[in-house]
Amino acid sequence: MSHTFPLVLRWSGSTLDPTYSRNAEVSNPDHLTIPVSSAPAYAGDPQRWNPEDLLASALATCHLLTFLALAAKARIEIKAYEDHAEATLETVDRISRVGEIRLRPVIRVAPGTSAAKVVELFEKAHKYCIIANSITCHVRMEPRVVEG
Repeated sequence: MSHTFPLVLRWSGSTLDPTYSRNAEVSNPDHLTIPVSSAPAYAGDPQRWNPEDLLASALATCHLLTFLALAAKARIEIKAYEDHAEATLETVDRISRVGEIRLRPVIRVAPGTSAAKVVELFEKAHKYCIIANSITCHVRMEPRVVEG
């Protein structure tokens, strides 16, 4: 089975101008337009999403959705999930890459729920997450399970 996810990325300007705009837009007829730029460290607009933000958010979102599906299948009640994900950029031999993405969700569960089972499902979600299976950087997972 194969699926495609088309998008349009638009930029205009002149790279002959040393202060050329790093701002662009990602669009798709079925979605809202996303204003993008480079990270502020690379002369980008700090108010716009940058590729590193988008990579971390893609992983965090995919991991969440996979985890929720596994929890539903296991009949474990998840009441809330708030992740504080973070991508870390590293440069080795003048080549930069995202070397690590950290997922640090607080997972709120129904009273009496086994925290160990929730963590097990969270870790299992990584195995089935499409984005996790598509990246090579290290993913550090630090879930915190709370009742309530």
